[in-house]
Amino acid sequence: MNTLVIGSGGREHAIAWKMSQSPRVKKVFVAPGNAGTALERDGSKIENVPISENDIAALISFARQNKVTLTVVGPEKPLCAGIIDAFEAERLRIFGPNKNAARLEGSKIFCKEILRRGNVPTGNSHSFDFANRAIEYLENGIEMPLVVKADGLAAGKGVIVCDNREEAIAAVRLIAVERSFGDAGNKILIEERLDGPEVSVLAITDGSTIVRLAPAQDHKAAYDGDKGPNTGGMGAYSPALVFDDKMSEQITSRVLVPTLHSLRTSGVNFKGVMYAGLMMTKQGPRVLEYNVRFGDPECQPILMRLKTDIVDVFEAAIDNRLDKLPPLEWDTRTAVCVVMASRGYPGDYEKGKPITGLDAAAKIEDVKVFHAGTTMNASNEVVTNGGRVLGVTALGENPSEAKNTAYKAVKCIRWDGAWCRKDISDKSVQ
Repeated sequence: MNTLVIGSGGREHAIAWKMSQSPRVKKVFVAPGNAGTALERDGSKIENVPISENDIAALISFARQNKVTLTVVGPEKPLCAGIIDAFEAERLRIFGPNKNAARLEGSKIFCKEILRRGNVPTGNSHSFDFANRAIEYLENGIEMPLVVKADGLAAGKGVIVCDNREEAIAAVRLIAVERSFGDAGNKILIEERLDGPEVSVLAITDGSTIVRLAPAQDHKAAYDGDKGPNTGGMGAYSPALVFDDKMSEQITSRVLVPTLHSLRTSGVNFKGVMYAGLMMTKQGPRVLEYNVRFGDPECQPILMRLKTDIVDVFEAAIDNRLDKLPPLEWDTRTAVCVVMASRGYPGDYEKGKPITGLDAAAKIEDVKVFHAGTTMNASNEVVTNGGRVLGVTALGENPSEAKNTAYKAVKCIRWDGAWCRKDISDKSVQ
């Protein structure tokens, strides 16, 4: 079968790489892909296609012309734009939530409404259509740590953690007055700040059955010790050791199942990836947010460990037969993904910096370097093309071994301005 992966990041590289391992797959097209998917060697089935992830009409045309029988959407923007609906209208098989269901990520306020209706544990919050009303609420409220969020999609950056009232008011102005995140700031959500370790729980659902994936722990803050501004994610590891089997079952019964039920009773049929970002507070798990696709970088260590044919999983979800799928098989080892970023990220950064050492890193056993923000220049060199550039991922018998192997590979790779956190997976031993 011919397949198509839509997107250009590390998540899409990992999905394409995993799909290419299926004996059922003849070709994995990636639109538009990156330098990593372009350079997959050793008889790889992966091939880049120069079509934007947001050009839905062109993607449909390509899928028809190339007899694509399964399409998988990586990023949230085309999902929220209705790519699933468009493909299905053309009777093309595609994995992911439709436009109505994608609001679970596309609107933080809608997500909160679904959580409240389902009695899903989450932080207290208030939403506002206008900056002046949000500021008035803050000025008259109790002084406390808060989180201010842009309602819409903001590439993982529209969340500002605030220690006091002044910071919260400044965050409202940044989002809703200065419009730093564009239309994502049309509405604002102000939420109590929760404390505890964060955990990502991902599951695949066909609208009725939920198949939980291995838990992972992301590192959102830019710098070591969880300091600095929020990012799209500076690294992740799986399994998350703050999560045992009992907690996994609790999350399924108290978070995933009631969320899916709340969506259904609201007239929303959800198929695809349910990604719950959780804060493990002293009072128990609380939902911070939902995403409707694989997390990046959580996807990389999770798929490094998955042994089941992922194509079988995607098709079972599309066909409403996840309940017939055998239990997923996992590598028992730990996987650690370290994100290497461009100087200046998550703020402004330069592109086009030549990257060296990729071949040396690839030769290290149990290492896979997933490309996120890379491209090829006119000289056929791999160069930087984003803030988060690479997801250096390694397997090990335990978190320490996996971390050491990942950072051994990181040390092989160089470009002007490269940097990373040095403490990815340290939370596993705290």
